[in-house]
Amino acid sequence: MARFAVLGHKGRMGRALGVAIEEAGHEFCVGVDRGGDPAPIIGQCEVAVDFSAPSALAANLGAAQTAGIPILIGTTGLEDAHFAAIEEAAAAIPVLQTGNTSLGVTLLAALVREAAAKLAADWDIEILEMHHRSKVDAPSGTAKLLGEAAAEGRGIELAAHSEAGRDSATGARAQGAIGFASLRGGTVAGDHSVIFAGDEERITLSHSAEDRMIFARGAVKGAAWLIGQPAGRYTMNDVLGL
Repeated sequence: MARFAVLGHKGRMGRALGVAIEEAGHEFCVGVDRGGDPAPIIGQCEVAVDFSAPSALAANLGAAQTAGIPILIGTTGLEDAHFAAIEEAAAAIPVLQTGNTSLGVTLLAALVREAAAKLAADWDIEILEMHHRSKVDAPSGTAKLLGEAAAEGRGIELAAHSEAGRDSATGARAQGAIGFASLRGGTVAGDHSVIFAGDEERITLSHSAEDRMIFARGAVKGAAWLIGQPAGRYTMNDVLGL
């Protein structure tokens, strides 16, 4: 049994985490929400899970370092400055950061990486994602994770080859590009498809999330695995041994 601190515990994912922690036989140690300072209270816990907001990341990383406990970060919408802060914190404590904590998506990314490595650049890669109407960032963190997997398989940098938000006369598709399309509506928990489009044939690898509990359960598994690991940067691949 492990003692969990949940940062952003009043949000949708925070509430789901509370359920998943109990399901797995662990203890919900403390919860911190917007405006709260995690530093004075998370030291009594063994691991922190952060699904709050990018603006809270620096404080949450600092609190985990002060407490000397590992932290799993599932917050999306992160930018370069956030990743730099994660790298700095990972020199002192174990940090697992991911755009998606689903075990199924983690395996999907591995399959995407392998397919991209095997198929030549004349196979176009397009990533399609759909989420509920309230999601505020696009493309989703999961879509970016899948894009990174495809780029890694191709041996290229995603930033230099991504295409998103196509509109009007954009011209012909660039060979080797990795395209992104985002749909929003209803209460969709998360649908992702990676399409490999060749001449006269297509391969589609996809994942559908039917309930956000899959992300909560994956986060609990990942956070529990993180306890006892040496300081460093980790992903869900490490949890599954991929």
